Amino acid sequence: MHLPIANAYWTHWVADLRAIMHHNIRNLIRQGLEKLALALASIAVLGMVSIVAIIITSVIMRKFANSPLHITEEVVGLLLSVSLFLGLPMVTLKAKHVRVALLANMLNRRLQTHLQTVALIVAIGFFSWLIYKAIPWFEFGHRLNLKTETTRILLYPWMAMLPLSLSVTCAILLARLLGVIDRVEETEAETKTGFVRHEETSP
Repeated sequence: MHLPIANAYWTHWVADLRAIMHHNIRNLIRQGLEKLALALASIAVLGMVSIVAIIITSVIMRKFANSPLHITEEVVGLLLSVSLFLGLPMVTLKAKHVRVALLANMLNRRLQTHLQTVALIVAIGFFSWLIYKAIPWFEFGHRLNLKTETTRILLYPWMAMLPLSLSVTCAILLARLLGVIDRVEETEAETKTGFVRHEETSP
């Protein structure tokens, strides 16, 4: 009599333990990706601020000292490229990409889910291909110790930001595909609600 009860209790306990572990692992992965994307986005912000500071300094020196910073063109170019790519994981995490949602809005919720799954698979494949191409590109720059032409700045530390950013972005897309990160963002619902309200209140 007691054996079936013990087996049922054990099965229920194991199922609860698995659910808790699965939930904790999901939260750990989600928080790790969020913090990593935030760190890269913070570096991107610093890069953009540095661009403004360098350009302002160069303009002032050109105006008053008749001698602009000779590093402006190369450093600003490097900072701009790095900042754009380092901001990509956060944009992907928050689903803030520019979208053409005309077709998706015409579909029902089920077809929208299937369409989003296909889009995630295509995006993961695309970013995986970019990572595959970016790693040999970085190794080439590191092996030859490439530098900029004027200021002789080492290029491979800047080049390393590309595969790093792409890898984090691909990980975020994969987590969203597997359900670790929610696919439907609250901002999407708010945007659609605001659009509907605007239509209803407009004359």
